[in-house]
Amino acid sequence: MDGNDLSNLEKCLLQSEALHQYILETNVLPKEHELLKKLRAETKARIPKRALMNVPPEEGQLLSIILKVMNAKRTIEVGVFTGYSLLATALALPEDAKITAIDISRKCYEIGLPFIKEAGVEHKIDFIESDAVPALDKLVHEVTEDELFDFAFVDAEKSNYWEYHERLLKLVRVGGLICYDNTLWLGTVAHPPQQDVPEFINSVREAVLKFNEKIAADTRIELSQVCIGDGLTICRRVV
Repeated sequence: MDGNDLSNLEKCLLQSEALHQYILETNVLPKEHELLKKLRAETKARIPKRALMNVPPEEGQLLSIILKVMNAKRTIEVGVFTGYSLLATALALPEDAKITAIDISRKCYEIGLPFIKEAGVEHKIDFIESDAVPALDKLVHEVTEDELFDFAFVDAEKSNYWEYHERLLKLVRVGGLICYDNTLWLGTVAHPPQQDVPEFINSVREAVLKFNEKIAADTRIELSQVCIGDGLTICRRVV
């Protein structure tokens, strides 16, 4: 299998495809914003081998509700890809909200940018093209106490999740949320490494297992791991 080809993999961990389709057709897709639909389609057309990297629509729906319930106004996103979760976030936030979005590749972000512009939410986004760790370090030194973020969403290099976590605990306010995507990693965390998958699947599996173990023991947060997409860990900063 092509090491960069994700098109034959399945992100949803539900054992019944029929049940997954029921959830999508009944509750998710009828409510999905038209521009989010178009962005998903454009990503699949432009980058078919990596389109799986987008946040699935049911997860975008959950993030949107969380943001609205929190009345979040300042958020940070680590890992943007073509911007599905970013657009879902921007649509959920009020007009005067601000999103700091960090990604190593502006090229991928620009696939989603026309849809962000059409939605009229580009003014909410400050896109930073950078490796995440140095960008977060810079923010740690620049952001004041009254500028701390309400919410963070992380969907970037899994081997660096703990590095991001340590920095985000300094950037997200007490009571704020940090959400980590892919923490069940295609379901692979529940069984031994497989031989019939791309090599990176197993290497990332090891990184995710280590992160899950460390974050479960972190007394600075409360957490809930949700079986949506291929795993979302929601952390609330308590100290």
